[in-house]
Amino acid sequence: MTTYAVTGATGGLGSEAIDALIRRSVAPADIIAVVRDVKKADDLARAGVEVRVADYADRVALEAAFAGVDRLLFVSGSEVGQRLPQHTNVIDAAVSARVGLVAYTSILRADTSPLALAAEHLATEKLLSDSGLPVVLLRNGWYSENYLQSAPAAIESGVLYGSARDGEIAPASRADYAEAAAAALISADGGQVFELAGPQHLSYADIAATFTEVSGSPVRYQDLSESDYAAALVGAGIPAPFADILANSDAGVATGALDSDSTDLVDLLGRPATGFRDVVRHGIVVRP
Repeated sequence: MTTYAVTGATGGLGSEAIDALIRRSVAPADIIAVVRDVKKADDLARAGVEVRVADYADRVALEAAFAGVDRLLFVSGSEVGQRLPQHTNVIDAAVSARVGLVAYTSILRADTSPLALAAEHLATEKLLSDSGLPVVLLRNGWYSENYLQSAPAAIESGVLYGSARDGEIAPASRADYAEAAAAALISADGGQVFELAGPQHLSYADIAATFTEVSGSPVRYQDLSESDYAAALVGAGIPAPFADILANSDAGVATGALDSDSTDLVDLLGRPATGFRDVVRHGIVVRP
C-alpha cells in the first residue's frame, strides 16, 4: 500500500489533485490531505480522505502531518515573498518524516525564467536538490483561469489591457495541471523534470478574441508599458507589490517566458488538454 499526501489540499490545485488521484484508482483511505483549516476540509473527510492540519509556518506540525507518507505532492505556497522560509519548513519536515518522494509544483523553466515569480521557485528547487529526497519537479506554466478575473471587465469595457506585446502563452487549465500532478505522483520515481504547458500558443489579441467569441461582445487588446500596466492594476485596487508582479509576468510573456512546445502535460494526461475557450466558456458569467 502506498500512502499519498497533498499539501494545500483545500486550495484549487490541491483539491483537484486529490480528485484526480481518486479517479486514477488511489483509494481515498490512502490519501492524506494536509490543510491549514480543518473546517474547510469537510468534503474531503466525507470522501474518506484522512485530514491532517499543518501550516507551512509550523515545521513541527508539518513533520507530524507527513508521518507515514510515501509520496508527497508539495503545492507551492501562495504568499509571494514568504515562500522560501515556508518551503524550507516543508522540505525539512519531509526529510525528518522520511517521505519517500516529493513532487513540487514549480514554474515553467524555473532555471532560466526571467519572471520575478521564478526566484522563490528556483530557490525551492535548490533546497529540494540539496535535501537528498527523491524529487519530481512539476514546472507549471500559466493557468488559463488566470484570465478569468479580468474577463468581465474586459467584456464590459471592450478592452483587455496588458503589457505582453505580441508574445504568446501556452496556458492550461488548473484541472489539467492537477491531473498531470496526480499522474506524476503515482508513476514517477524521482529525478524527473516536467515542463508543463498547454498545446495552444495564444497572444493577448487571441485571448481578447476568445472573450469576444464567448460573450458576443467585441473585445480588443490594448498594450501598455509594464509600468503603465502596473499603475492601472493599482488603480483597479490591486496592491502595488502584487501589481508589479503581474505586470512583470506580462512583460515576461512578451519575451516568451510562458510559452512552450513541451508535450509533457499531454503525455502525463494521456488525453488532449482542455482548450482555453472551454475554460473561458465555463468560467465566466456573460450578462444578458
